[in-house]
Order: sequence, then C-alpha cells, then structure tokens
Amino acid sequence: MGKPAPPAAPAAPAPDDWHALEPGEALARLGVDGDGLAPDEAARRLGQYGPNALPPPPRVPGWRRLLRQFNDPLILFLLAAAVLSALLGHYADAGVIAAVVLVNAIVGVVQEGRAEQALSALRSMLAPTARVLRGGRRATVPVASLVPGDVLLLEAGNRVPADARLLRARGLRVDESVLTGESVPVDKQVDPVAPDAELAARTSMLHSGTLVATGQAVALAVATGPRSRIGRIGALLGGIEPLETPLLRQIRRFGRGFTVAALVAAVALFLFAVAVRGYAWLDALMVVVALAVGVVPESLPAVITITLALGVRRMAARHAIVRRLPAVETLGATTVICSDKTGTLTRNEMAARSVVTVAGRVEAQGEGYAPHGRLDAAGGDGAALEAARAVARIGLLCNDAHLREASDGHWRADGDPMEAALLALAARAGIDREALRAAHPRLDEVPFDAAHRFMATLHADGEGALLCVKGAPEQVLALSVAQAGADGAQAPLDPSTWRAAIDAAGDAGQRVLGFAFRRLDHVPAQLALEDVGGLVFAGLVGFIDPPREEAIRAVADCRGAGIAVKMITGDHAATAAAIARQLRLADRVRVVTGQELEHVADADLPALAAEASVFARTTPEHKLRIVRALQSRGHTVAMTGDGVNDAPALRQADIGIAMGHKGTEAAKEASQMVLADDNFASIAAAVHEGRAVYDNIRKVIAWTLPTNGGEALAVVLALALGWVLPMTPVQILWINMVLTVTLGLSLAFEPPEPGVMSRPPRRRDAPLVSPFMLWRICLVSVLFSALVFAVFAWARARGHDLETARTMVVNTFCVLEVFYLFAVRYLHGTSFSLRGLRGTPAVLWAIAAVVLAQVAFTWLPWMHAVFGSRPVPLLENLVVVAAGVVLLALLELEKWLLRRFDVFAELRTVAGSGSTPQGAHA
Repeated sequence: MGKPAPPAAPAAPAPDDWHALEPGEALARLGVDGDGLAPDEAARRLGQYGPNALPPPPRVPGWRRLLRQFNDPLILFLLAAAVLSALLGHYADAGVIAAVVLVNAIVGVVQEGRAEQALSALRSMLAPTARVLRGGRRATVPVASLVPGDVLLLEAGNRVPADARLLRARGLRVDESVLTGESVPVDKQVDPVAPDAELAARTSMLHSGTLVATGQAVALAVATGPRSRIGRIGALLGGIEPLETPLLRQIRRFGRGFTVAALVAAVALFLFAVAVRGYAWLDALMVVVALAVGVVPESLPAVITITLALGVRRMAARHAIVRRLPAVETLGATTVICSDKTGTLTRNEMAARSVVTVAGRVEAQGEGYAPHGRLDAAGGDGAALEAARAVARIGLLCNDAHLREASDGHWRADGDPMEAALLALAARAGIDREALRAAHPRLDEVPFDAAHRFMATLHADGEGALLCVKGAPEQVLALSVAQAGADGAQAPLDPSTWRAAIDAAGDAGQRVLGFAFRRLDHVPAQLALEDVGGLVFAGLVGFIDPPREEAIRAVADCRGAGIAVKMITGDHAATAAAIARQLRLADRVRVVTGQELEHVADADLPALAAEASVFARTTPEHKLRIVRALQSRGHTVAMTGDGVNDAPALRQADIGIAMGHKGTEAAKEASQMVLADDNFASIAAAVHEGRAVYDNIRKVIAWTLPTNGGEALAVVLALALGWVLPMTPVQILWINMVLTVTLGLSLAFEPPEPGVMSRPPRRRDAPLVSPFMLWRICLVSVLFSALVFAVFAWARARGHDLETARTMVVNTFCVLEVFYLFAVRYLHGTSFSLRGLRGTPAVLWAIAAVVLAQVAFTWLPWMHAVFGSRPVPLLENLVVVAAGVVLLALLELEKWLLRRFDVFAELRTVAGSGSTPQGAHA
C-alpha cells in the first residue's frame, strides 16, 4: 500500500528558527515524515528550490579586464610617450616603455582572476554525494540534488551537505571551526535550544560544510544552496569589492596629478620654443618629447614591482607567503591587526593547566602535549599533589587518545585534544602510562554522548573492578554521592564548593572536566548506562589553549610600532579574555560578544570597535561589520582567519591573511597573504618587512623624481634664458636609460633602516609625495641644475668645444646621481657612516655598471657617432667628481639642519606618518 502524499512544501523555509523547533515540528513544517521524501516529490522540490550549489560568480570577459588596466592617466601618458619615441626613431625607449605597461596590465588581469577563485573554493567545500532516505529506502544521491525535506544519514568523517535539523543523534560531535572558529568539536543533541541562541550554541543544528568528527546522526535538510549558512557567506563574499591598497591609491593619485602637470608643461614649453625662441617645430617637438620621456618615471612601475617582489622573497623566508604583490607594502601601513585566536595567537593544543581537589589547587607545568614537566602545589603541599595524581590516574584510564612524537621532535595528538592533554598531565604527575593500564586493563565502557555528557570506563581492580568517569562537571557531580577527602578517605559531597570552583575556572577562561570513580566488589558482566552512579567525586581539571610565547613578544612589538591588535574569535568570552590578558593585547582588555554586537547600530560600531580588544562568539557578518567599522575611522586593517566564516572579512580587509596549515581554500583564495606556520609572530615579522619595502619604494621615488627634475630644469632654464642646450635630446634619453635601470633599481635591495618598528604607522591618506619629498625634489633639482651649468660654463671657459662640454654635462649628471644615491639611502639618518659609505653589493654593482657605461660613452668612437660625445681630459673628470662631493656635503648639511630645527618630523618618523588613527592604541 502506498503512503498518503505529504503536504505541499512551503515556498521558502524560514532560515533562522529551525534550532528552536522540536523534531516533529520541523518535519511537519516541511511536509515530510521520518521516511524521507518520495522521489517524485524530491524532483518537484529541486525545481522549486534549485540545486544545492552556490551560484557561480558573473564572469568578466578577458578583453574587458585587459582594457581596464589601461584606464590610468600615467599609463596613457607613457603609451603616448612610447608612440612619439617610436615616431622619432627611438625604438629602444619605445620598446622599454611598452614592455613595462604590458607587464603591469598582465599582472592586473591575473590578480582580478584570483578574486573569482574565492567563490569557487567555497563551492568546492560541498561533498560530491550524500546518503539520504527517499521513500523509506537508503539512497546515495548527488549533493546538488538535495532539497529541503530530505532526511540525511551521517556518520564520522562525513561532510555535512546542507543545513539540517537533527532528528536523532548518537555520540555526535561536529567540527564547526570553518564556521564558528570553535577550537574543539561541538557536542550535538536533538533537543531544541533558545530561539536567540548564538550560532555556536545551536547544538540541534548541523551546517553545510562542517565535518562530523564522531558519532552518527539522522537530520532533516532545512536549507540548501544559497539559503544555507555557507551560501549566505558566499553572498557576502560576492558582494565585497576588493579594496585598493594604500600604495596603489597613492600611485593613482600621483599619476593623475603628474600627468596633468607634465602635459601642460610640455605644451607650454613647445609653444615657447617655437614662438619665442624661433625653434623649428620638429626640433622643438624632439626636445619636448625627449624631455617628457626623461621626466616621466616610466621605469617607476617596474622598479616598484621589483621592490615588492624582493619583499615577497624576504617574507617567504619568514613564513609569510604573499599572493598579491601590493600586499607587501600594505602591511607597512597597517594600524590594526584583527587576529583569530586558536592556532594563531595560541598553540592550538589543549593543555591541562590546573587540578582542583579537596586538598587544594595544583598547577601543571609543561609545553604542549610533550610528556615532560611537573605538578606544582603551593608550598609543595604533598597531600594536594597526591590528590592531583589520583585525578590524573582517572584521566589516564578513562581515555581513548594517543600521543606520538613526530619527526620534528614535537608531540602530536591522535584523538580528542582534551584527552591528549590528560595523557600529558599524567606524565607530568609521574605516572607510568603502560604500567597503570596493565594493572587496570579496560573491561567495558560507556562512550561519551551529548545526551548524558560523560564517558565511563570499567577496569579490572584485583578481585573487583574500578569505574572511572569523566565529563561535564555538573553532570559528574549529579552522579556522585561523596567526595575524596584530603586524606584520600571518602567525605560528604559539598556541591556548592565545587560549583564555585567550576565558576572560578570558567572566569579564568578554562574549560573544565569533572572526574569521579567507584570501586566495585565484583566485576559486572557488562557496563550499562544505568550502572554509572553512586560515584566518589575526585576533582576538576581546567584546560586552556595557551598563548604562544613568540606571539606575546610579537604583540608587544606591534603595540610598540603603534599597531593595535584585536582578537576576533568564535570562542567563549571568558576564554578569549583570559588569553587576551596573557597576551597583553591592551592595558585594559574589553570584551564584546556577538550578542552585544547584534544590538549595536552601525553608526555606533566604529567607536566600540576602536575601544574593544576582544570580540567573542562572532559570526561572519559580525567580522565583516567590525572590519568595515575600523576602516571607517581611517584604519588600515589586516585580518587573519582560517575558516569559511572568515572569508568575507578577509576580502574586505586591506590585507587578508589566511592560515597555511589549518586554513580552508576559501580563506586562502580570499586573502592576499598566507602564513606558512599559522603563527602571529610571522605577521609581526611581515609588518617589519612591509615597512622596509615601503621605505625602499620611497627611496626609489625620492631618487627618481629629483634626478629627472634636475634634467628637466636644466633644459627648461636653457630654453627660457636663450642659452645653448647643455644636452641634446638623445643625450637626455641616454641618461634616462642608463641610470634608471642601474642606480634606481639598486635601491630595491636596501636593508631596513634602524628603528623601522619604532615608528608609528603612516596615515592611510598620506600622499606619495609628502612635504619633505616635495622639498627634496625642488632642492635637488635646483642643485643639479646649478652644478651642471657651473660645469658647462667652466668647460666653455676653458676653451672646450660644445660637444666636449655636453659630454662633461652628461658625466656630471651621472656622478651627481651616484652621490645622491648615497644621500637618499638613509632618509632618516646620516649617510656619513662606515655602513653608509660602504654601500650594499647591489649599489656597488650598479655604480660599476654606470662607470663602465660612461667610459664607453666618453671614449668609444661609435658612441661618439651616435650620441655626439667626445673624450674628456683627466682634470675635467676630477672636477666632475668634485661636483658630486659638493652635492653630497650640501645634502648632509640639509639633513642635519632639518633634524636640528625639526622642520620635517618625517626625518624622525616615516614620511607621511604623523599621528596614528584614533583607537590604534586601544
């Protein structure tokens, strides 16, 4: 006989109240019974709800992506210069400019394609098939065909294929770290929970993409595809536009201003040369184009790219793998780091830290799961130590975990992390694991189940048996009738004292287990759930995931550098607060929970986000709101994460940092950087490298623009005053070609200056050309022009012909730029030191290349024919070198005067830093 047809499914299931319904109510709402959907009804609902898959992102055609890369004024200006250079026969320059522009465009296209991969990684988290009940029969179906109303069959190792309400569960524990950040598997049970329960507290629900750690379950699919929790995260991720990094924003702003200024100046100079000075229009055009190509820093994008690439290599050596080049520099501008707790700031290893018995409190000393260490009691209290050992013996016997030593010397846990911590505790208590287990072999057990919240094991004990129990302390207390006294004898149970100890451990951020035992005169045939009772309560053990020692130092380094560190975690508020205090995240740690955030308006959130140090029990929406709130106050935000729940905030942040070991692919694809060791200390090291990279980029700019400006000013003054041009257009191009690919590039290899982490972060809106940089551009341009004209006039006064005088001018420019390189290597200190004068290997090789090029320019006959150069006598060459010495001395005097009178505070800090945004030191 066929079953009556179930009621029709509703148009759309309510997404957020399933956890509060009884299983029967959930079945009734979806119009299904315990045998599952009939095949034809499943097909109908598939047409109604759509496939259980995340929608693919809209694709942008490749040609459109490529064209978008040229929508930049500086790029367009460079392309125009390349075309004009080619028309005038300067094919080498045209080729170099075009190559730089094309490489930048290709890199941009590749980076845009990475963004689409984040959603693809989310979609890949769904298992390919699922086991269901269809019409009362078990079936394996594609995950994409699941619909609301399907009855799912799950067991350990399965990935949950849809959001589902539990109907039956046995020993069920689910790893929800990808969604909640919870550091240990969560116990699940069928009973409904409060309607306003946090996501992590919805123990009657399973969520798509999470992993069944232990046990079995029958669950009702209530949300699929975009309606599932992971689907909503995908929608958040797809709606976030990638932010420009501070450097790209500065370069874009600089490019617009520079392009407008250069075009206006070029047109004005061309008209002046033709109308006032009587130049033929073709001659004037050649001068203007040569000058424009010389002034435009067309090599700047390439040099900046190389500088960033070198930073990427140095960061990789410090376990920070950069996926997108501009992220290197963004780290240097970071003012707030929002960090996950588990595994990043902490060791991701549960440690048994305290044992509380009637005899007193004992602290366990030791690192990780290594079976080394000791127990310490106040005053060396022997009774307290012996009572703690009794608790440790119960924890060792009532235990299914194993410890093993890896090849790298670290101890790893196989099994539940808290059980592994109990094994380490027993070793620190001096208990021989193998001997104890041999003396008390296990006879039977009652596995842990969320329904009864304890585990019990039965062991041989002489003629009788020993029952060992561990579990939720309230549950173990309820099963106890006595407690172990200070002398080991049984005493009346005092529940209030134990509850106070449990509360105190919770306030300290510790997870607590209770331990009890019972001696039996005879060995029962089997151990049943009903046999667990009449226990003697032995004590409590407090567990915590301890902070990394290197993370404590790294947090201190970040705070010293003006960078606030905020913890955003899915863990409990008390646990997060305890770790935050140990890490010294702030002078006064303030904790805000996800429930509190729900009631905070968007307008009030920025102030709260700046003040708080810890955000606990957060959802993906909360994390996204926190990052946006901090950015609204001018912060440059770095965000760490490892789960799917972190992906939207990772993409919204100025720099997203994913975990390499425990991070999901969705988190990695949404990030700009991946930590190979999942260690917060690597972030601090990367910030150090990021600041060094930005310093080097500023040095490249501080060297390039003034030297180009000196060339331009010399030609402009000659035209304006009616003097003979000190250089020909082809000689201008020679200077530009030789020096930018040698001296300018060498600055990319500069090591960090001292005190790089003692400066505050630069402002988010700091201009690329700061007041000090503008001053330096003007000063150096004037000094270059003055020294060049002095050498030119001296050469003419000595009776040299025009070609020899111009050769000396070209050599003078090269020498001046070499000496200026030594001055600009130290923006924040003097260059008159052994380290400063010695230079780096890159600087020395660059100088050698320039010297060889100028020797060829001055002495080789074929160079004379191409560039109109001539040999220069020895005395004249000494005068050229003396001009460089004069320049370096004047610039070092300028540095001293600026420091002495505090004209530019940038010489003490980083250029453009100023004060940190409000809340950076919260």
